[in-house]
Amino acid sequence: MAGPQSFIPPRLGRSRPRRRFTLEQANRTLPLVSRIVADIVKVHKQATTTQIQLERLSPASRQRRPLEQDLEKAMERLNDLVGELSAVGCEVKDFQLGLVDFIGRHQGRDVYLCWKLGEPQIGHWHELDAGFAGRQPVSLLQESQ
Repeated sequence: MAGPQSFIPPRLGRSRPRRRFTLEQANRTLPLVSRIVADIVKVHKQATTTQIQLERLSPASRQRRPLEQDLEKAMERLNDLVGELSAVGCEVKDFQLGLVDFIGRHQGRDVYLCWKLGEPQIGHWHELDAGFAGRQPVSLLQESQ
């Protein structure tokens, strides 16, 4: 299995954005988004720890069933949290870092407004296919075109 940073529990889908945001609109959602994402990061860490513990146990171990139940509860909670985030209209990109994208506009095309847990506001954007490494400062964002 991959390391904890890339662990996504089985059956957990990614959220799907439902709307476009202006930078101002996306920033206004951050108090709510921040709370949801903080919970996602916390529950993801718990699920990752539980998954690692399960992998270290033998199939016959008596400790497996309680851990499997804990993992199932964590996965259900993650699904609920991802659903909450999706209802806001943004998409979780990294469960460990708390990385979230909102669909925005730049020069007449869709882009991602990129935010990470702990940042006071959205400070970056990137092309839909560029990812985190392609982030550019929002000072270069041209929403009106």
